[in-house]
Amino acid sequence: MKFVPMMWAVWGTITLIAAVLYLYRSSLTRDEEDQIYLDDAFQHEKVAQEAILARVSKVEPIVRLSKWFVAAATVFVVGYYVLDIVNQFK
Repeated sequence: MKFVPMMWAVWGTITLIAAVLYLYRSSLTRDEEDQIYLDDAFQHEKVAQEAILARVSKVEPIVRLSKWFVAAATVFVVGYYVLDIVNQFK
């Protein structure tokens, strides 16, 4: 297989994985509240919010890492084409 289609396939796969992770994280935070419940009557709400926060905390490092992989792959693709343009003008 040629290099360019393989490069785009890897970039697309990394980008798709990052998009799926972003969608998963946003679906987790969909039910998150911005309020703090101080009364004991809202203990069930507090437990639910802590469970959401725990799941988001597990996913967050993976999302951050995927963002770096997408950035590195994008820089690689852009660098490849810049190098190709420079070589064509020699």
